Amino acid sequence: MYRSPFKHLFVRTTAVALTFAALIGSARADEPSVTAVLSSSEASVGEAVQLQIQVKGDRNAGAPSEILVDGLEIRSTGQMQSFEMRNFNVTSSITFTYSVVPLRAGRFTIPPQALRAGNNSLRTPELTLNVTDSPNPTSRSNRAPPTATDPRKNTFAELIVPKTTAYVGEMIPIVVRVGFEIQTRVRNIAPELDLPGQGFTKQKMRAAEGRQTIGGKTYTIVTYKTAIAAARTGPIEIGPVEIPAVVLVPQTQRNRPFPQNPLGMNDPALEDFFNDPWLGGSVPREIKLTTERVTIDVKPLPPKAPATFAGAVGNFTMTVDANPKSVQVNDPITVTAKISGRGNFDRVTAPVAADDHGWHKYPPSATFKQDDDVGISGTKTFETAVSPNERKDKIPVQVFSFFDPAKEQYETLRSDAIPIRVEGGAAPAAPAPTAAVTAAGAAPAASAPAIPKQQDILHQLGENSGAPQSFAPLFARRSFWLVQLIPLLLVVGYIALKVRQTRLNDREARRRETLQVEAAELQRSLRRDDTPSHDYFSRASRAVQLKTALARNIDPNTVDADLAASVFQTDEATRLRLRHLFEKSDEVRYSGSGQNGDGVVLAETRKEVLGLIESLRV
Repeated sequence: MYRSPFKHLFVRTTAVALTFAALIGSARADEPSVTAVLSSSEASVGEAVQLQIQVKGDRNAGAPSEILVDGLEIRSTGQMQSFEMRNFNVTSSITFTYSVVPLRAGRFTIPPQALRAGNNSLRTPELTLNVTDSPNPTSRSNRAPPTATDPRKNTFAELIVPKTTAYVGEMIPIVVRVGFEIQTRVRNIAPELDLPGQGFTKQKMRAAEGRQTIGGKTYTIVTYKTAIAAARTGPIEIGPVEIPAVVLVPQTQRNRPFPQNPLGMNDPALEDFFNDPWLGGSVPREIKLTTERVTIDVKPLPPKAPATFAGAVGNFTMTVDANPKSVQVNDPITVTAKISGRGNFDRVTAPVAADDHGWHKYPPSATFKQDDDVGISGTKTFETAVSPNERKDKIPVQVFSFFDPAKEQYETLRSDAIPIRVEGGAAPAAPAPTAAVTAAGAAPAASAPAIPKQQDILHQLGENSGAPQSFAPLFARRSFWLVQLIPLLLVVGYIALKVRQTRLNDREARRRETLQVEAAELQRSLRRDDTPSHDYFSRASRAVQLKTALARNIDPNTVDADLAASVFQTDEATRLRLRHLFEKSDEVRYSGSGQNGDGVVLAETRKEVLGLIESLRV
């Protein structure tokens, strides 16, 4: 249809005149009023509907606050001002426009919205929108792609488990992959997932995005990775995993701003252009992708484990070094052990000495550096301070045991003995010089002939004795100074003994102080309500060990439930509770929850554990 340009010019001139008249206030305004309408009271999931809120009589009215309705996505698309003149009376109005996109089927109510118009408070009427599951667009063409109706046809989800049999405590990597064909426009996908199932430890899976070509098609791949460790034997089920996502689908034909081929020309190129499903924009749609379920058969660890086995399952190597290599007795030496490989590093503990006689060992510190995304490959470094109680020439052989699921047998790693030099300690006793002095002094007397009772002076002067006599002063004689060494050696020995005793007392005092500080810190952490469960029970059992060690002056690492009950002379019920606490600590640590568990201990459980620890008194 032909439209004259003069007509457009007239319309624009009239609009400018009306605007000017309104601005100078030459017209009378009506009392403000508000109306609200939906472009349609019925829609399908993902089909956009327009909401218009119009305020008359005040062009400076404020827009409503954010409109929130569960199941509907309501977004502002702009506002427009207009003027109307009747009999030289000009009425202004402002219209606020919103896009309403249903995310699920149902009957939804948009509640009244409050607006301010000058000194007046206005409220919109309540609106209702009925949403159906399947869209029913009125289209004159059947050329819309599948994404316009079912975006899930261009997606997939899979749960990848590398093995279906495993041992208790063995770490198993788990991968969840979600793929979208490249033309599928993903608006939102879950940034992390929770792996459903029971009987194994787990942690949150976080998303990583990439692209991959599969079967000649290019996909956007979202990958979630984690690792699990079975906590019990028998079959355990993993999944199915549900992945929620929001994708954009083309606007349905009923709401498109352009008609199909409005020029009416039978041109294939124009048909393709106007039938492009993305020409009219897009709307979000919620979808949920689901993987299959996988079953893993979990086997128990073989019997007859080495005495040094603490629950490590995997494949590991070990290197050990010590510094410094020249010290005095009772001085500390740091033994650094690095255990590398792949497995449940939360159960990897510091190696133990094959022969710890004559050594004092302090609790080790540990750091872990992972080499992968899920923490089952890396290096765990232990630093243990040891001090020799006597002279030593080497650091004892360090021993670490683990179970290798590939070989299905226990393995024990042994380090080489590290040469060191330890000096000091009690000096060997020097031979007493008394016997030598006595012998030296007795020699002349033994060799001298007996003097006759009746002898005159001449006979005595003419007698030739068998040994020469010495007229040297006493202080110049060697035997005198040898005799003086005896009290000097006694004094030096006494001083060395007191110094050694002082060092031993200081070391013991430092050890007790260290244990008391650790015990106090554990007590504080056990009272906090944010301590994870995998840490709580291990800290509680450690607190019992420390309390027992301080009561009997023993190594806390040697304390178990029965020893603690014996030291504090508890009844049978308390002994059973202590056993349960230590078993719970071993169970949590043994199952790998040191890395994977993130639950919080209930307040009742914390109260019961604290009461048990505080009841232990000598």
